[in-house]
Amino acid sequence: MSEQNQNAGHSPSAPEKKGFTGSVGYVMAVAGSAVGLGNIWRFPYLAAKYGGGMFLLVYLILLVTFGYTLIISETALGRMTGKSPVGAFGTFGKGLHFKLGGWVNAIVPMLIAPYYCVIGGWVVKYLFEYMIGNSQNVVEDGYFGNFISSPMGMEVCFLLFAAMVIVVVFCGIVNGVEKTSTIMMPILLVLAVIIAVYSMTRPGAMEGVKYFLIPDLSKFSLLTVGAALGQLFFSLSIAMGILYTYGSYIQKDVDIEKTTKQVAIFDTSVAMLAGLMIIPAVFAFSGGDADALNSGPSLMFITIPKVFASMGLGSIVGAAFFLMVLFAALTSAISLMETGVATFQDQTGWSRNKCGVLMSLIIITVGTLCAFGFNMWDFIQPFGMSVLDFLDFITNSIMMPIGALCTCLLIVRVVGRKKIGEEIKASSPFQLQKMYNLSVAYLAPICLIAILLLSVGSVLGWITI
Repeated sequence: MSEQNQNAGHSPSAPEKKGFTGSVGYVMAVAGSAVGLGNIWRFPYLAAKYGGGMFLLVYLILLVTFGYTLIISETALGRMTGKSPVGAFGTFGKGLHFKLGGWVNAIVPMLIAPYYCVIGGWVVKYLFEYMIGNSQNVVEDGYFGNFISSPMGMEVCFLLFAAMVIVVVFCGIVNGVEKTSTIMMPILLVLAVIIAVYSMTRPGAMEGVKYFLIPDLSKFSLLTVGAALGQLFFSLSIAMGILYTYGSYIQKDVDIEKTTKQVAIFDTSVAMLAGLMIIPAVFAFSGGDADALNSGPSLMFITIPKVFASMGLGSIVGAAFFLMVLFAALTSAISLMETGVATFQDQTGWSRNKCGVLMSLIIITVGTLCAFGFNMWDFIQPFGMSVLDFLDFITNSIMMPIGALCTCLLIVRVVGRKKIGEEIKASSPFQLQKMYNLSVAYLAPICLIAILLLSVGSVLGWITI
């Protein structure tokens, strides 16, 4: 695509839309987006629940095929058009299906950012308790339930976390998003290694290491595949509009294939370290008790504090753990808000600050509804779910698979795999082009349809594998 065509149709605000300073800043920002609560909170409890090493094996196979395909597709489309998802889709056509594909990808981060900040508020609360020496409080039965039942406590912690995110985004792409990610990601990685080593050296922990790393074929099921596919969305920031947006910020000389591999390696390394922190610790604490392994989302906020309390140096390890989780949550939440700001800039032509104010209002309003959905507004129960759980279901089980499917269809039916290849080859050898062409046309759509059917069917009770 020529420079003239690439810049055609940019909004009046396009000159304000500065990019990353280079490939390192871009990789750190995308890795920061990818490495979040999905890696440290969600990955370990899914691995524990769905067979440990079997889940890990399925996840890694899907990562190098399905995951790689969608990361490089969204990044290439973002760089090719120089726009966030709505503008990127609109570059290739003005029909309803183009608008649908663009807006599904764009709305997802606007809905996830508010409830993500609520969960970030939970992390703030736990970190605060550990830092002031109240580590015994968090292991008391009912502590977490009492906390989320408190409207004031929930709202204050949510607003503290949201304020940190908003400040960084208002600092801009280079001084805010890039600088924060470049500082936080190395610290996060160091903390993850330290805690994982500590966890694995506890008495009885090696059984947990074996459970997590060695596949057991008897534990394979369709739900293992479905859980691994769904986790890829969380882990890699797929179908959230983020990769389109960050792709639009990079220059033509940035090696897309190389940076995609670097992001995937960084992201997967943190996810595996999280598994090596949490699963061996649970084995050391409970001997691999099934109830502890299957505790699901409560693993990080209820089970793990009890595990830390049973260890020597539990308070110090707990504080380091939740500091690491805070960094991961912040970098991801920043990318979610940044994507919303970029979409509003592209579509309205408003200044970055004005779009930042609009996105801040969305986060505070919807986030407050989610926070109060556990206490004073708990009578709001769409489909029997809390507001937070409902938004999570709508975005992750329905909108994200549809958004990613729209991306595949755009590439195969409209843009063409050859054109995507040319965009990537402008700065990369594109060694995996044959695999990519096969995956984007066949494997990825099949996986996406499977995710959609499995997710919706399991929630509605139609699938009980």
